[in-house]
Amino acid sequence: MTEKTNLISEMNNRSREVFRRVVEGYLESGDPVGSRTLTRSMSEQVSAATIRNVMQDLEYLGLLDSPHISAGRIPTQLGLRLFVDGLLEVGTVTDEVRNTIDGSLGKESGDVTSMLDRVGSTLSGLTHGASLVLAPKQEAPVKHVEFVSLAPDRALVILVFEDGHVENRIFTPPPGQTASSLREATNFLNSLAAGRTLADLRSVVEVEIKKNRRDLDSLAAELIRSGDAFWESEGSRYERLIVRGRANLLEGSTETEELERIRSLFDDLERKRDIAEYLELTEEGDGVRVFIGSENKLFSLSGSSLVVSPYMNADRKIIGAVGVIGPTRLNYGRIVPIVDYTAQLVGRVLSSKS
Repeated sequence: MTEKTNLISEMNNRSREVFRRVVEGYLESGDPVGSRTLTRSMSEQVSAATIRNVMQDLEYLGLLDSPHISAGRIPTQLGLRLFVDGLLEVGTVTDEVRNTIDGSLGKESGDVTSMLDRVGSTLSGLTHGASLVLAPKQEAPVKHVEFVSLAPDRALVILVFEDGHVENRIFTPPPGQTASSLREATNFLNSLAAGRTLADLRSVVEVEIKKNRRDLDSLAAELIRSGDAFWESEGSRYERLIVRGRANLLEGSTETEELERIRSLFDDLERKRDIAEYLELTEEGDGVRVFIGSENKLFSLSGSSLVVSPYMNADRKIIGAVGVIGPTRLNYGRIVPIVDYTAQLVGRVLSSKS
């Protein structure tokens, strides 16, 4: 961070203005910015040749790139990083946007997952990108558990919590399951579930299976173990990743290579179970983080950017995150405050619910 800041301070006023205007022009239009365009917007009257010389110097520093011969310049990933860290002018959230976000949370005290789903859809609509919401794990006591067979290799577990929240999760059961073993597994878990959270239930299940080994069918025992591992992976603090607005990233993308990169990104989002690691969430505090291109290993192949902010509970512990995914030429100045406001609001609402 210090080296980047020094790089800005070492620029003279003209170089800094040329750099800023090239980046802002690119973020607005997506097109390279030429020297003749800049002569009409610079604060001092300078020739196109002078501006071209400045651009060449910035290109030598690795901050700008020329995609085609005789074309204008676009910022590199390093240039975008420098701009975001040192020159970005962050706007304010308008009353209209605040009201839209506030309205997405709803007045009812019901399902948290539904509320976060609405928040994701709203974020996507406001930013014209794809939204990402990392939901907190469910900590209410379990009221009822039920296994339902969907196919020989697919089963559904229905989890009903004391606070009225319902989760349906599909998983792959051990082979050979029967209607009888599903019923037995359901009855066994419900005999233990009352008053226990998922984490508590997991801690007692294995002990109880050993105690009741003679009375519990082996198929039912296998099903419980596999189901339990699916509900609450050890060390996981997060429940579910909600992604909305995928189509926004595909709009205007015509090149096959670009479409494949975007599909690769969403495939990665589907497969990564511990997505928090890839969002680089820590317990060190809140605040918006901006990852550009390959800076985040989740996005290294997709050429995308992520603006993300953790949200906290009443104990100031990070329990989830909200963010926006888009091309590297996101409108960072507008999106950063929107993501920040949404994360703080979600944290306050969930704290009040708990």
